[in-house]
Amino acid sequence: MSQTKPIEISKQEVEEAYKRVKANKGSAGIDHQSLQDFEIDKSNNLYKLWNRMSSGSYIPPPVLRVEIPKGDGEIRKLGIPTITDRIAQMVVKQRIEPELEQHFHPNSYGYRPNKSALEAVALTRERCWKRAWVLDMDIKGFFDEINHKLLMQAVNKHVQEKWMKRYIERWLKAPVQHRDEQPKLRDKGTPQGGVISPLLANLYLHYVFDTWVEKHWIGIQFERYADDIVCHCASEQEAQQLKIKLEQRFIDCGLTLHPKKTKIAYCKSSSKRGNHPQVSFDFLGHTFKPRLCKNKQGKFFVAFTPAIS
Repeated sequence: MSQTKPIEISKQEVEEAYKRVKANKGSAGIDHQSLQDFEIDKSNNLYKLWNRMSSGSYIPPPVLRVEIPKGDGEIRKLGIPTITDRIAQMVVKQRIEPELEQHFHPNSYGYRPNKSALEAVALTRERCWKRAWVLDMDIKGFFDEINHKLLMQAVNKHVQEKWMKRYIERWLKAPVQHRDEQPKLRDKGTPQGGVISPLLANLYLHYVFDTWVEKHWIGIQFERYADDIVCHCASEQEAQQLKIKLEQRFIDCGLTLHPKKTKIAYCKSSSKRGNHPQVSFDFLGHTFKPRLCKNKQGKFFVAFTPAIS
């Protein structure tokens, strides 16, 4: 550990962060430097990054904006940091993630160690059998709409070191830039594609949604994978009331539920009576809907189950 730098970051931490970034692969940022380019002078590049981070002088460069068409005709906006910046973000992420993991909700599955989308799908399947109604939610442009002030309040609650909070704030404010265009300043959002962004996004929704639902809607079960959320309700009326309350909750926190992708579905099966126009929903690449199944005795029945979309 350096004894002459104001911030205690070891060179080994930076080296480990580099190894994780390299394992994740990914393309070049706004400086066009690829992982292969970075490795040509790896030792010197890592030393310069360590020197700037440990002295408090590290300023993140603009984030490259890349727009990818989605299957529904919309655009997914990705923000790709430079290789050096991804390593810097990984240094801080490795420091704060263990602390945040102690507080995150067990039904939050996205971008977390030892959690998977398939586990979330399996739990959703099990709960759909027990409760007949689902509120399926999607937050419109979630990563680009996160309120910086509210997010930093959550960061300040869990992160004690001033230098980490300072760097996180710099990453939030780092401008975005299309290739060959001027960088544009941001006053909200965290780039989808940044190393630390998923962790910050989970922290934001931990307070906007997870803890809020537990406090104000006791008994509601949910699964959340980043901004993709499913809530299980005992009745259609409960689902409708929850939807109204959550729409306002998200608005109060700078977010908007997607009007077309947010819906109430009836988990229809052989054991459940009644009709509803919406008897299916999509969650994590799986479509949940009534399907004809066969039991061990060879008899057919209708079960509300998932299959890959």
